[in-house]
Amino acid sequence: MTTDTGDGQVGFADLELAPEIVGALTALGYEEPTPIQQEAIPPLLQGHDLLGQAATGTGKTAAFALPLIQRLARDGKRGGGPSALVLTPTRELAIQVSEAVHRYGTDLGVRVLPVYGGQPIGRQLRELQRGVDVVVATPGRALDHIARGTLKLDDLRTVVLDEADEMLDMGFSEDIDAILDHLPEERQTVLFSATMPARIDSMARKHLSDPVRVRIEREAPAPGEAPRVRESAYVVARNQKPAALGRLLDVESPEAAIVFCRTRDQVDQLSETLNGRGYRAEALHGGLSQEQRDRVMGRLRNGTADLLVATDVAARGIDVEHLTHVINYDVPSAPESYVHRIGRVGRAGREGVAITLAEPRESRMLKTIERVTGRKVPLEKVPSVADLRARRLELTRAALHESLLDDEDLERFRVVVETLGDEFDVMDVALAAVKLAHESGGAAFDEEEIPEITPRDRDRDRDRGGRDRRDQDRGQRGRRAPRRSSPGMTRLFVGAGRSAGIRPQDLVGAIAGESRLNGRDIGSIEIADRFSLVEVPDEAAEDVIHALRGASIKGRRAQVRREREQQR
Repeated sequence: MTTDTGDGQVGFADLELAPEIVGALTALGYEEPTPIQQEAIPPLLQGHDLLGQAATGTGKTAAFALPLIQRLARDGKRGGGPSALVLTPTRELAIQVSEAVHRYGTDLGVRVLPVYGGQPIGRQLRELQRGVDVVVATPGRALDHIARGTLKLDDLRTVVLDEADEMLDMGFSEDIDAILDHLPEERQTVLFSATMPARIDSMARKHLSDPVRVRIEREAPAPGEAPRVRESAYVVARNQKPAALGRLLDVESPEAAIVFCRTRDQVDQLSETLNGRGYRAEALHGGLSQEQRDRVMGRLRNGTADLLVATDVAARGIDVEHLTHVINYDVPSAPESYVHRIGRVGRAGREGVAITLAEPRESRMLKTIERVTGRKVPLEKVPSVADLRARRLELTRAALHESLLDDEDLERFRVVVETLGDEFDVMDVALAAVKLAHESGGAAFDEEEIPEITPRDRDRDRDRGGRDRRDQDRGQRGRRAPRRSSPGMTRLFVGAGRSAGIRPQDLVGAIAGESRLNGRDIGSIEIADRFSLVEVPDEAAEDVIHALRGASIKGRRAQVRREREQQR
């Protein structure tokens, strides 16, 4: 289907792409097609429907965009409506695809328009009225324009469903069916998906005609080479997760990272915790307006933020070029989610890191992910305090090494060294300077070891987790069955909860501010609608109760006592 350049490499010109397109790719620095492009471009140029499975970051945008552009240039414009429609799950992906189509087709005069919610509809209406060749849209906004009669699809020749599994996960199944029902029967239909669950196969059978099937796995490393995405998992207790995450971030020092959480509340709480530890973290979830989302992404892309703490839905379609780490704060509930998350790093030959924090009861889900992906996710130990100190020393050494290599302005400090050298040994002067440089980089927030989870702990936690879920399923008005306190800890009842805006950090702040305890002494915290439960050391329980009786928590007085279960 493709030819060879003579040196074993297939070039874009060998795929029978137009010279203008090859020229645009060369100008963009593209040297040779990726595997998905080699396999998908020829059948698409021939007009076949195509069902493609390829991970994010493998070059699938160009795989469908280049044939689409060439077909537009070859066949010419037939009517007033667009000739191609690309459906994407999110506005971010719609913008990325639209920009790519514009870049690839710039020498052929291809007109492309992104269409999505959160953008003034007036501009979209004006551009559609003037006429465009390609519309890249989210399903909801595309359906809105179809209903208004402003998106006319009578002349459509090609439709592309990009990241189809994501669109189905986001509930767009009915919208997609409704859009495809408005399209001419004589058309080319292209479907790309990172995973291929049964419902994607069902959609393909319904809407594609005798499609060519292309499946591209992530390129395996050559024997002896390390994989491009280094995957690992750490089993930690729930109340140790913030500390474990901070420890891993300190040791890994990511250039940019996304930390995935399950809920909005967890995103907000964790981003506040991380900012309190000195990281530049931004929260991203469905509760933000489009303007707020744009601001958050702008900070991450321009480097004023290091970490993005996000839910799956909010992060869909986001592509950050300098992303180095993906961290699952919880084990994803489905293997497909894991595949999508880690697919955000290790792109275009770059190395990446995927880290998962698992509670003991989630170890079974890890095994499921390994079985579905066909890859082992190594279990590792959370770095110790000694590991953290060694890493910080290494960062200090690297910074000094770079300064010695690049800094031409060292001479003005010579007088300081020579003066001190008259009184002290030069090696001692150097050691003191390194110490100052090291300490100026920031001291450790936590110098306490994080307990290692033993197999017995995992089994006990998993059994308890099963009981907790069964108790919740029995419908005890959303309350979990009482649990025993951790050894050496007393659980206190605080008469204020979510309805009063109470968060874990509010309780920690009140206890640490009014008693002799610090944040590390406080154990697990559970917050219900009207009350909270917090663990403190046995010997400090009475002091904490007495201290909080005269204090305010989030601006209000609250009853504080031992939990009744422990008073018996």
